[in-house]
Amino acid sequence: MRRQAVQSSALKSIGYDAEEHILELEFRENGDVWQYANVKPATYKRFLDSESRGNFFSTKIRGKYPEKKVSG
Repeated sequence: MRRQAVQSSALKSIGYDAEEHILELEFRENGDVWQYANVKPATYKRFLDSESRGNFFSTKIRGKYPEKKVSG
């Protein structure tokens, strides 16, 4: 999945598959890449538009969607 670099203290890059509703995140601290399933486009948009993507991830994504570590 293609990811785009982002300005975030927690995240290095973000990718999204709109057909499969999969969010892919690369974490800045350790370089791990994780995928989160069933993330609707509206949630992805709110995530991108959020003031703090790290905070949005911690409160709205982590532990709320099926997750899978894909590298790191």
